[in-house]
Amino acid sequence: MKKLILILVTLFCSLSVVGQDYKTHKVALGETIATIAKNYLVTPFDIYALNPDAKTSLKLNTVLIIPTSRVKNEPIKESVKEVIGFKNHKVRRKQTLYSISKQYNVEIGDIKKYNTRLYSENLRKGDRIKIPRFKTIVNQVTLNNTVKKYTVLPKEGKWRVAYKFGITVPQLEALNPNMSEVLQPGQEVNVPNIGDNEEKAVEENYGYYTVLKSEGFMSLNRKLGLTQEQLETLNPELKASGLKLGMVLKVPIDVKSATIFKDLAITNLSRNLKNLSVKRIALMLPYGTHKFDIDSVQEAKKRIRKDAYLSISLDFHAGALMAIDSAKRLGISTYFKVYDTKNQLSEVSNILDANDFSDYDAVIGPLVPKNLDRVASDLKRHNIPVISPFSTPTTLYDNVFQSVPSGDLLENTIIKYVKLDSLPKHVIIISDSKHKRISDKLKVEFANAEQIYSRNNKEGKEAYFIYQTDLENIFKNGKNIVFLETDNEGFASNVISMINGLISDEKEIILFTTDKNRAFEGREISNYHLSNLKFHYPSVNKTADIGSSKNAFIRAYRRAYNVSPNKYAVRGFDLTLDLLLRLASEDDLYKASSNDIETEYVENKFRYSKKMFGGFYNEAVYVVKYDNLTIVEAE
Repeated sequence: MKKLILILVTLFCSLSVVGQDYKTHKVALGETIATIAKNYLVTPFDIYALNPDAKTSLKLNTVLIIPTSRVKNEPIKESVKEVIGFKNHKVRRKQTLYSISKQYNVEIGDIKKYNTRLYSENLRKGDRIKIPRFKTIVNQVTLNNTVKKYTVLPKEGKWRVAYKFGITVPQLEALNPNMSEVLQPGQEVNVPNIGDNEEKAVEENYGYYTVLKSEGFMSLNRKLGLTQEQLETLNPELKASGLKLGMVLKVPIDVKSATIFKDLAITNLSRNLKNLSVKRIALMLPYGTHKFDIDSVQEAKKRIRKDAYLSISLDFHAGALMAIDSAKRLGISTYFKVYDTKNQLSEVSNILDANDFSDYDAVIGPLVPKNLDRVASDLKRHNIPVISPFSTPTTLYDNVFQSVPSGDLLENTIIKYVKLDSLPKHVIIISDSKHKRISDKLKVEFANAEQIYSRNNKEGKEAYFIYQTDLENIFKNGKNIVFLETDNEGFASNVISMINGLISDEKEIILFTTDKNRAFEGREISNYHLSNLKFHYPSVNKTADIGSSKNAFIRAYRRAYNVSPNKYAVRGFDLTLDLLLRLASEDDLYKASSNDIETEYVENKFRYSKKMFGGFYNEAVYVVKYDNLTIVEAE
């Protein structure tokens, strides 16, 4: 009976295949799903959908059901390359076959073809190799074609094009070996030759996520908060193909990748130095020396006092020089070149045009986002890291290291800090209308919290104050957490003095904010009140004890400049020393910036993480507090 049922099922399946004009294929020696799909002008996903067992095992002589190809059989023009000559190239330091292929717009395989020793030997500095020059001959062909040309639309990046044609980002890159990192409107790229009605639209009311290496459904659930079933509902192709590196997934628009917090031990990179070659570092800052007479001491002093950019640049520069000296004592030599950007985009372009940065290990700066974007855009073809010392870049480039943690990360860090306290607490959120977004976010995180907004005047305009009666019966015996969200000094002073007066033996009140701005530093704000309220906030840096003689950097800085270092000088030291130690601990900065490595120096710490879009972001944040009129790191 079982045998009869099996025969009937097989017969039914066979009839179904014939009825839908499917084909069958017997697997031959050496064949893969990819090669079979190419032969029949279908995708691997199409084959897996009808042959799910093929995902786990593909045995010799297995019979596969092959669906009808969706590819259109139309004549197209085929380009054929013909060698017309060669260009001699001398390999420079740190150049790779990849960077040379990008420089001359030729494929790595073509370079190896005419320099056959590169099949067995590595590329070395000083090597002279031949770069083929091609002439393109266009022929009319009438083959069944699996790809077609697609013209990139405005605002379309790689992930949008990949999603539109149902392929992964790596597959799109494989179809276009010479494709630039950023697609330009009007650029033509190769894509699967599917019908227009089969292209997937990018819906603006959804978000989109590109799958990273080794990510499975469980890790996506932790990161995005979506189950496998939810992801498969939004992306039906997942049921047949499973997750793939570079696959673009449709997700709800309000989904954000959760920040993964890790408690890591601080790594002392000075104990792991293995790459002691000379480090080539460029520093680009807006000194603006063209604005004044450097022969006049009084003029220079006046300019330093009045020009904020010049003052910051000089302080950062001084700290960087001391970091280079410290690294030298560890055996790390540095070639350090300084450029004055004059805070002008045109001058940045002049610097890039007049200098070759292809053999540099890293560039620090410029200070202003638009100037930094210009440098990052130019140097990404050489894969040179560009470190943003203070600002947040406006454009996302893979070679940018954003050394200042983002505002979202600061917010999430202080929220996580409060949540980790398992003791009972009552949360109160006080804000002005300008900060309603963060007030509502805090309300979501602390569902039982009380929300209070600043009052309006008789004309209905916000007056930035609250009444004492607004706080009646709000505070409870035990621990009370107050989040104050404002950038108005008067409102901050009004609230801080009021809640400070409500502290008692029965009621502990601790003040928090997600954004410690100038409103908390004004003349109207009492540091005694802040200290009494144990004011907590997230910070990019902690405050070093400048009066201490224990820190070697502070002692050395005083000897050199007869003054204590400010936060810009300390940051110049911390960031530059971290950069040099990371470069000396690995082959390059990218390998030395795993998010499992957290470093800490005088006032700053660094833990870089590669994001889905863009480069590397520093995710190391301090939580600090006022303690007896001193700002210390919170435990």
